[in-house]
Amino acid sequence: MAGPLPQSVFHERLYLPPVNSSPVTLSRREALQKSSMGFGALAMAGLMDKANAASPLIPDSHFPGRARNVIFLFMEGGVSHVDSFDYKPALEKYHGQDPRKAIGRLEKTQFENIGKVMKSPWTFKQRGECGMWVSDLFPHIAERADDLCVVRSMTSKFPEHTSANYFFHSGTGLQGRPSMGAWASYGLGKESENLPGYVVINGGRIPSGGLDCFSNGFLTATHRGSLLNANGTPVANVSPNERDARSQLLKRKLIGSLNARSSKGNSELESAIMNYELAARMQLAIPELMDFSDESAATKELYGIEDSYKGTQTYARECLIARRLIERGVRFVELTIPNIGEDRWDAHGGLQKNHGNNARSVDKPIAGLLKDLKARGMLDDTLVLWSGEFGRTPFAQGGNGRDHNEFGFSLWMAGAGVKPGTVYGGTDQWGYKAEENPLEVHDLHATILHLMGINHKELTYRFSGRDIRLTDVHGRVIEELLS
Repeated sequence: MAGPLPQSVFHERLYLPPVNSSPVTLSRREALQKSSMGFGALAMAGLMDKANAASPLIPDSHFPGRARNVIFLFMEGGVSHVDSFDYKPALEKYHGQDPRKAIGRLEKTQFENIGKVMKSPWTFKQRGECGMWVSDLFPHIAERADDLCVVRSMTSKFPEHTSANYFFHSGTGLQGRPSMGAWASYGLGKESENLPGYVVINGGRIPSGGLDCFSNGFLTATHRGSLLNANGTPVANVSPNERDARSQLLKRKLIGSLNARSSKGNSELESAIMNYELAARMQLAIPELMDFSDESAATKELYGIEDSYKGTQTYARECLIARRLIERGVRFVELTIPNIGEDRWDAHGGLQKNHGNNARSVDKPIAGLLKDLKARGMLDDTLVLWSGEFGRTPFAQGGNGRDHNEFGFSLWMAGAGVKPGTVYGGTDQWGYKAEENPLEVHDLHATILHLMGINHKELTYRFSGRDIRLTDVHGRVIEELLS
């Protein structure tokens, strides 16, 4: 096909200009039936949500991506950047003073219980050859400083958890819009025959906003984040009800023939059928995925599978499952935090205990994941993203906690296509507001899609009379982050 491919290939119907004829639109099923090349040499399969799309069709406006997969480590609740990756000596100097006098004008906070300027209870040190400042809240991740690309100038538009979670995941504070994992699945298709393109590993705490954080929104259901439990039964009804494999096969064939008769031209029904077919294949894939018997004792130790702390054990399982998922072709994997009895990272009080226990849960497993991916050569084409939905204030909330801060916070990326051992942007001397190269979530989304080989302006879906994209009408690729 010569020339750029129309954006309409990213919509539910395919635009196919025939020879010596006016353009026509064909449904997915009609396109398959009429195409002399079947799946169009396999490429069209990705755009049709086929499970085995190894080479999905990318428009000419797109390009080969550096990131084949994404692992999103979501630290829900709001990690304090001034206690982790954004060292602010001014907080030590002005500790205990009235922030209205030391910092100046303050924005309205969530609870308006403004205490004194509060220094970090953790010590910051320069780490690695790059000399990156990281606190000893994350001693293991600090050892991987030379692999990290830290952004210290992120901002959000929402000071409240639910809306901020939706915003970070979907580019809007509204409920029920497609998440970035769903957009990645939609834009690139799947590589795995037996597993979904977008998987969420649940460690015990679903973020505020619920499962809508992983929503497919107006995209077809095949792009929804599929929930996989790190502990206990991984997926409900994963074991077949039939007495033997032959009985199950006969039932599937019967259901398949009935579905084929009734689903023609019904994209929603076709999508549902694909999901049921995938679920049947997952009955075989999931038990093998969750069986760690082929992992060495050294690997299990690296992640912390048998750590004495339950939170570490859980998150270690999540991280190891994430690596195994991307090895099996899953496009986008997101990890929730373990339920350890703390209020997420939401430390309105008891900052030291809250952040200390949450960090203890994730620190060693994340460092193990980075080291393992790098040793296997997988970090070259896997993008690892670590972030919460916002940061926390440089002054106390009342006594020994910190309130929400959407005006400036930190995140980091590692792997495919980002500059290792670097820091981008910065907050003011207090860590209060992004001052140097401030970024918003749309910029992050544009950059992630770029690393995956997708032009964020071209990945659209026709809904409610307009072409909608993950970045809405905003966002720019942050070239300074790219290697």
